[in-house]
Amino acid sequence: MSEASPKFVRLRPRSFGDAARRAWRERREAAVKWLFFAAAFSSILITLGIVCFLFSESIPFFRNVSLREFLTATEWSPRDEDHPRFGILTLAAATFTTTAIALAVAIPIGTVVALYLSEFAPHLVRESLKPALELLSAVPTVVYGYFAIQFVAPILRWFRPELPDYSMLSAGLVMGIMIIPYISSLSEDAMRSVPMLLREGSYALGANRVITALRVVVPSAFSGIGAAYILGISRAIGETMIVAVAAGNQSLFTFNPLNAAQTITAYIAQASKGDTAHGGIAYQSRFAAGLMLFLMTIAFNLIGYWLRRRYHKAN
Repeated sequence: MSEASPKFVRLRPRSFGDAARRAWRERREAAVKWLFFAAAFSSILITLGIVCFLFSESIPFFRNVSLREFLTATEWSPRDEDHPRFGILTLAAATFTTTAIALAVAIPIGTVVALYLSEFAPHLVRESLKPALELLSAVPTVVYGYFAIQFVAPILRWFRPELPDYSMLSAGLVMGIMIIPYISSLSEDAMRSVPMLLREGSYALGANRVITALRVVVPSAFSGIGAAYILGISRAIGETMIVAVAAGNQSLFTFNPLNAAQTITAYIAQASKGDTAHGGIAYQSRFAAGLMLFLMTIAFNLIGYWLRRRYHKAN
């Protein structure tokens, strides 16, 4: 038997067209990479621009108002020509109260909805219920505000006849309803990203679906669930129209949810109507309030980030 003769493969030399196409592909990939970099870097520049703008516009205010008075006084009346008061605690108390009420509604309901959609709902129910739930986030917030004073407030007065038409309770409850889609949607996505092997391992050890959902899925998806909670907190603190319409807009230092009060965002909206003299102390006070609101949001985000890191280290 004769040995097979070796076969030689003749390599086709690269033509000028192949080199041109390769160079064009490399330039296109480089352009896309720089485009993505510019998009990511622009978000940082925008954030820095907002911070610099708030600080620069707040400096004239703090030249006339001491930081101690701003942070500790409990009266807020910057438009009072005779005795103006600049205690941000008045607005911060209303902001914290309405946010706490909203989170007390949104976090439990949103988490339970996310657990049901992720672990218990049939496929058809989940694909139908989740888009319908997310439609709540598309409703204009001013509609939620009038829903609070026309529907929720009368129901609350049926239980408490002395309750006023405008209160932080009705505004906070409706804010919680508005935040539910944010928390439920993000939490459900985080739960569904948990590998199925973890669920199957829990079932193999004898756990049922409820124990698996609470002891396996939720801890594994805690990072995403925590991010959903932080987003809900930031959304509640920054909400404007619901509290401007339904909370009462009264500068009153109180944590009682049955009272009417004014939040930081509601004051900024009220002070931006155009009837405040440009350059005056009342005009500058809205930038100081905006700076306080920004710092509060950043603080909550940093606390949430620290809690997530500490939870991961503990596990």
